[in-house]
Amino acid sequence: MRKKLFSNITVIGDGGWGTTLAKLLAEKNFCVTMWGPFPENLHDIARCRENKKYLPGIKIPKSIRFISDLTTAVSSADLLILAIPSQYLDGVLKKIRKTNYYGKPIVSVIKGIDTKTFMTMSQLIEKELGKTPLAVLSGPTIALEVARKIPTTAVIASDDKTLRDLLQDVFSCEYFRIYTNDDVVGVEICGSVKNIIALACGICDGLGFGTNTKAAILTRGLVEMARLGRALKAEPSTFFGLTGLGDLATTCFSTSSRNRYVGHELGKGRKIKAILSSMDAVAEGVVTAKAVYKLARKLKIEMPITEAVYRVIYKAHLPGKIVKDLMGRSLKAE
Repeated sequence: MRKKLFSNITVIGDGGWGTTLAKLLAEKNFCVTMWGPFPENLHDIARCRENKKYLPGIKIPKSIRFISDLTTAVSSADLLILAIPSQYLDGVLKKIRKTNYYGKPIVSVIKGIDTKTFMTMSQLIEKELGKTPLAVLSGPTIALEVARKIPTTAVIASDDKTLRDLLQDVFSCEYFRIYTNDDVVGVEICGSVKNIIALACGICDGLGFGTNTKAAILTRGLVEMARLGRALKAEPSTFFGLTGLGDLATTCFSTSSRNRYVGHELGKGRKIKAILSSMDAVAEGVVTAKAVYKLARKLKIEMPITEAVYRVIYKAHLPGKIVKDLMGRSLKAE
């Protein structure tokens, strides 16, 4: 089969989603290696065969090996999967650049926008590593659900048709159905902005609002995603597909969504520092809100929900006041 071109796969990142993908691929008989930045955490996972910190209750196949040396992890791979929080990507890429990565296909499963350059994650990868075979895996994928083999769909996006077709085979299985797309920037914008809208929906939950409010935030949030995508030359149809509307709905409504949870706690009156310090996992929308807010201002794009979330997190504006401001904006056509 075509997938056999990739016999050895290394997952860079030991969080919930990286662990889930490693498990899925190992169960498809790929030789899988996982790298993480903290050797003691890798040792615990290898010993217990469970990622208690990020994916509790899920048994990890014995065939997966865990390596804390990045050079060894990269050199042994035919395919690299980047599964680290967006704010740490630049530092990890600088380390990868010192290895023999060149020519190895890379799959990014990272959702976010760089706060300094406003680049998407694939653009940042190309900036640091040069032109290399590259794809993005995204969609409505709650890690714990995929790890439990609950039917899920996702998208592989790449400019390279041969690569995305190969990777479609690599990741697809009886419970994980993969579609392909060539709109890389659109897929990444969707995956990034939806986390901001999930924060807004969580704030609504924390304030005790109902389904009407949440539906309005989700729908108008989709409009904001599409506005930014249009400015960055994305395909309009992407925003109504799995990586757009699909991922947005999942992240806004799932009780397992980290971003929705952070928003919920903000709505209840907790401070952002206290919320984040109590979490092991990273809520990507917190950093992304700053990047997208600044990018929207630079491009002169109206993104009121994004701006509201930014002001709650970074300017300590009261969530209730922000909602009143949004509802009191000038009336207009849809």
